[in-house]
Amino acid sequence: MKKENSDSQKDLSIIRRRAFQRERDLAQRLWRLGFAVIRGPASGAKTKRVLYPDLVAIKNRYVYIFEIKTKEREEHVYIEEHQINKLREFERRSGGRAFIAIKIVNKSDWRFVPLELLEKTERGRYKIDKKFFSEGLCIDDLYREASGDKPLTEYIKH
Repeated sequence: MKKENSDSQKDLSIIRRRAFQRERDLAQRLWRLGFAVIRGPASGAKTKRVLYPDLVAIKNRYVYIFEIKTKEREEHVYIEEHQINKLREFERRSGGRAFIAIKIVNKSDWRFVPLELLEKTERGRYKIDKKFFSEGLCIDDLYREASGDKPLTEYIKH
């Protein structure tokens, strides 16, 4: 029994470490583009009461708020309602714009899906269609908007 518990703790530790590495990857990419970036202190803690997003990036008064999701293969992403509510509340308080940042591990670049494009399921969760792994906003779209080039609405495919 103890060995099973020890193995599951090791597996959980590996998963958390990988998630942290992926969040750090996105944070570093945004930082190199001139964004001020901070990782939420409760990121990955599975807390429902705290309203911290996974990552916040700011450039030229543009505030971008991210919940980060990665997948091993291209498939729909499902997110619990409390996570979306957390993002919406942080978005409201900060005056920023919230996104789900998605990536297929070792295959795709980061894509960003605005909350208004999420689809609510019958079970109350939110779904991101797998098409957004190729059609979502890219990091350059965020950079261009924050640099004063174009609003994001010109990049979004509906």
